[in-house]
Amino acid sequence: MKEIVCKLLVIGAGPGGYICAIRAGQLGVDTVIVEAVKAGGTCLNIGCIPSKALIHAAEEFERVTHMAQAKSPLGISVEAPNLDLFKTIAWKDGIVGRLNSGVLGLLRKARVKIVHGRAKFRDGKTVEVETETGMQVIRAETIVIATGSEPVELPFLPFGGPVISSTEALSLKTVPPKLVVVGGGYIGLELGTAFAKLGSNVTIVEATSQILPQYDAELVKPVSKRLADLGIRVLTGARAKGLSGNALLIETSEGAEEQLAADKILVTVGRKPRTQGWGLDELDLDRAGNFLRIDDRCRTSMRGIHAIGDITGEPMLAHRAMAQGEMVAEIVAGKKRIWDKRCIPAVCFTDPEIVTAGLSPDEARAQGYEIRVGQFPFNANGRAMTMLSEEGFVRIVARADSNLVLGIQAVGSGVSELSSAFALAIEMGARLEDIAATIHAHPTRSEGFQEAALKALGHALHI
Repeated sequence: MKEIVCKLLVIGAGPGGYICAIRAGQLGVDTVIVEAVKAGGTCLNIGCIPSKALIHAAEEFERVTHMAQAKSPLGISVEAPNLDLFKTIAWKDGIVGRLNSGVLGLLRKARVKIVHGRAKFRDGKTVEVETETGMQVIRAETIVIATGSEPVELPFLPFGGPVISSTEALSLKTVPPKLVVVGGGYIGLELGTAFAKLGSNVTIVEATSQILPQYDAELVKPVSKRLADLGIRVLTGARAKGLSGNALLIETSEGAEEQLAADKILVTVGRKPRTQGWGLDELDLDRAGNFLRIDDRCRTSMRGIHAIGDITGEPMLAHRAMAQGEMVAEIVAGKKRIWDKRCIPAVCFTDPEIVTAGLSPDEARAQGYEIRVGQFPFNANGRAMTMLSEEGFVRIVARADSNLVLGIQAVGSGVSELSSAFALAIEMGARLEDIAATIHAHPTRSEGFQEAALKALGHALHI
């Protein structure tokens, strides 16, 4: 049995894990990373990246379809398009492959030893890894747990046959004629919208009274309108109950039973931390519900063991895991670091997109702030008009006494690209005057950000 001794062992090569290992390697820390499947984790291989590729392909197909139907106001007409989903998925897989190879290359460049296999704890300092060539033992001074998360499976709708998770949805070779999505959160809406644009007849079943329940109704309204325009049926207050032949049996908000015919049933009711199969029971780690409890340095309750990413709780976002991974690497290297983030931006890649950073108006009021809110609509933005995408708005929430920005939200086409500006403003302690006085390039969608600040100050220029 082979044995490796190192200063830092990272379990899981997802966004948090591989960033942690790369940064540690850059700082001269003797580092080993273990990955059971592929470098890049869920995000790169079966999550963020492939889903955005599919969303883009769907948008392109829908755009050409509208042109073929003479619905484009731009005066462009084309022949009716055809879709070969097999080629689309192959293109998506090519992107994933390139990025996967890139991650491996960066790890090697940082002199990180990569071990492919499934890790299992013996104790707080020792891990066994089952590799293709046999069992390997790794002993480390410090261990970082970055095992990520996995889709939640409903006991009455187990994955298999027509019931699929997002993983299988991203690898379908043909477009399902009828697709039912169980769960109206961001994953369900992103994929449901994409397949509707590709030609599926889509129904979304959401148990709460609103799709995207984590967002306020004002942000969700443009998304709901777009779903209706695409012919997507949305059932809120409805609960899935199980399969009935080739249909999903649901209970509607009125209490009636209904059967929804489906070729595929996509279950997207959330994700859970990946805690099984790697010997977590061998460790006496404090929990916060199903997650591992950590402090502001991502330390667990056991000395020498850190945890980062989805296994530590919400928000389950790749960029949060990356930031945690970088911080932990620098702590292991002897630097003084602490988790002190004013905000973690979140993006919902629906149509239109939603971005949030910091506090919403309701959240700010709940924390006791007196606030002022500025909102600017994209239908008054020249760039949005020229791109046939006038839906949505930018909204800024600030303290009434000091004009310190507490939160920024937006809904609209392409607003995901504004997320960094929103986060930067909050991280740097910007006030409304700072944003209003910053010259924004014209014509750009970002001008809506400046105009929202001006509106909150009481002197918007373009509305």
